[in-house]
Amino acid sequence: MELTSEPRVILRRLHQLMAGKGSAQIRLDKVVKLIAQNMVAEVCSIYLARAGDLLELFATEGLREEAVHVTRMHFAEGLVGLVAERGLPLNLSEAPKHPKFAYRPETGEDIYHSFLGVPILRGGKVLGVLVVQNVAPRRYGEEEVEVLQTTAMVLAEMVASGELVDPNELAEDVFKAGQAITLDGMSLANGVGIGTAVFHDIAVKVEKLVSENADEERVRLEDAIAELRMQLEQMSNDPELSYSREYREVLETYRMFAYDRGWHTKMGEAIQTGLTAEGAVDRVQQENNARLMVSHDPYLRERGQDFENLSMRLIRILQGNMESRRHELVEDSIIFGRTIGPAELLDYDRTRVKAIVLEEGSPTAHLTIVARALEIPLIGRVAGALTHVQEGDNIVVDTETNHVFIRPSEDILETYIDNVAARVELAAEYASERHLPVVTKDDHPISLMMNAGLLVDLPNLDRTGAEGIGLYRTEFQFMVSSTLPRVSEQVKVYNSVLDAAGDRSVVFRTLDVGGDKQVGFLPREEEENPAMGWRAIRIAIDRPALLRYQIRALLLAAAGRELNVMFPMIAEIAELHAVKAIFKKETDRAEATGSGMPKDIKIGCMLEVPSLAWQLDLLMEEVDFVSIGTNDLMQFFFACDRGNPRLSDRYDLLSPAVLSFLKTVIDAGEKAGVSVTLCGEMGAKPLEAMALVGLGLKRLSVSSASIGSVRRTIRSLDLSKLKPFVEANLKSPKHSLRNSLLHFARDHGVVL
Repeated sequence: MELTSEPRVILRRLHQLMAGKGSAQIRLDKVVKLIAQNMVAEVCSIYLARAGDLLELFATEGLREEAVHVTRMHFAEGLVGLVAERGLPLNLSEAPKHPKFAYRPETGEDIYHSFLGVPILRGGKVLGVLVVQNVAPRRYGEEEVEVLQTTAMVLAEMVASGELVDPNELAEDVFKAGQAITLDGMSLANGVGIGTAVFHDIAVKVEKLVSENADEERVRLEDAIAELRMQLEQMSNDPELSYSREYREVLETYRMFAYDRGWHTKMGEAIQTGLTAEGAVDRVQQENNARLMVSHDPYLRERGQDFENLSMRLIRILQGNMESRRHELVEDSIIFGRTIGPAELLDYDRTRVKAIVLEEGSPTAHLTIVARALEIPLIGRVAGALTHVQEGDNIVVDTETNHVFIRPSEDILETYIDNVAARVELAAEYASERHLPVVTKDDHPISLMMNAGLLVDLPNLDRTGAEGIGLYRTEFQFMVSSTLPRVSEQVKVYNSVLDAAGDRSVVFRTLDVGGDKQVGFLPREEEENPAMGWRAIRIAIDRPALLRYQIRALLLAAAGRELNVMFPMIAEIAELHAVKAIFKKETDRAEATGSGMPKDIKIGCMLEVPSLAWQLDLLMEEVDFVSIGTNDLMQFFFACDRGNPRLSDRYDLLSPAVLSFLKTVIDAGEKAGVSVTLCGEMGAKPLEAMALVGLGLKRLSVSSASIGSVRRTIRSLDLSKLKPFVEANLKSPKHSLRNSLLHFARDHGVVL
């Protein structure tokens, strides 16, 4: 394609157009037509920045007309957002293959392959983005890029002067490079991290694609695969991982991928077509990515990331540059990446890794499980994480607020430094109080238990002085494996938990997967409401063998000891009967085979579905204990998606309705002589814990990090004064009792 005009011709025509009559929109429409004609482009579009870091399609020639003033995206979202974030041109021959490509169906741009976008800059600020596109894949020439940049400069002046757009329509202050900004994401592993930015770039460039000798390339590939396997074996035997079975299981999954014959065969076939070993690895990986890009299955996408991480590692081995990946961090660092594999984390000095920030990431990804095990704060799904940041920038990560502070002000930085120091000091104080009894001022004992889900959590039992484990989530062992873990493997984990607890009680929750916690050995379907879909006990009833194997492992591990088992997501007594029948089949089998039995078995269930509250009397006859799971219960109670940021503050757990509901459950347990525990995160907050104790709750199970603060709160309570106060307010019409409870705490010296 050849240009039909010089830049000066376009500029002259733009000025002529501006001198004409018509509204701003009419002139913008003429501008995009003019540019498209002179650039011989099938599409020309202008996106302008609006308040809230938004880019809006203001005019287009070639895309669908109805998308104008409808299509919007954030800075860093899609290719247009990437241009705006970086403030640099983006020239692509195959735009849909770029990892940042975000298809907007209302525009109809799926047929266009080539993409050239340049920022509309003025005074160092990005006012918008000017884009041209063509159907045929091609890379625009340097002269074409220069023409579009020059045109964008003129457009910037016209936009700023109000010739094209009413200034009131545009953002008052758009992104400027180097300024302090705050990005939001999703908390995946808790904590606060302070350090300087370090980029984790898994991308490698394959310089030589065409081979001269296929046999030599095949040998190189086999040698590199052998080296890859050896590295993974060494990682698995790392003495630092001896306490973390979960980390070893994740690496075992990687090791299994490294021995995958299908992967090896495809790479060998690619070599036979004339590619080098590096080219063959890259080609197979690109084919995998192309297939997974159209998948809506989060589990498959995450396993695709695992393969991508291994492929990049294999290419580095082939190129002989693995040593350069051994990061000797010289200061406390925050690692930034699109995605990071758990094996790649071992390439860093983990004493210096204070947090990880990802553009992708999910609660079920392997890195998330490993970060939790290593107690490294992790925040994912941070749009613009790689474009806002420069290597060496000061960074603060706060997973409690889901914020990543880029180049924070001195005030914010000092506040967090003080905050971290205070946390360390407070943690030491809590540790010194771990032997103090959890009892109110007027001598009412409260059982304070710990929630756990990883073996690495277990040392916190002694560190916090928790009375036991009120909730052990068993699903993580299943989530890190692509196949159903053998009974013997499950027994090892449950044995380790019981051994660590000693004479303290442990409550095992049976497998709670499905929804946002997918496993590789179960079919996955797209569900509109996964939280209320095929998950937890519903899967167990439909796949009884899965539950039977788990119960068998629990019985074997607890032989001669006490076993407490509870079932999640029970919605009606009939479901409880069904799972108890499955449980009995396994106890009958254990007795018949003489494989050993626990000395005592107690069965309970989670109260997470409100419907079960209307069968409380029947429920109490069927179980030895009940655990209230407020995380799920409250979103069902209010019909409110807890993951929706627009609704996160809409309802309060300290509302009279919630507290009245919980009191009904607590009273039913008291009447029937059945212990009731609350194991949701509601109990981990001191004010909420105070309210729960005021309702008559005698057992709480919370995260290890919350035990110290909740213990202090309980020890400062006078139940004889608190209980009548809480009960007197249950019939209040208020949205929340939070302020009333805060006033009570202040007036009665309650430690919050």
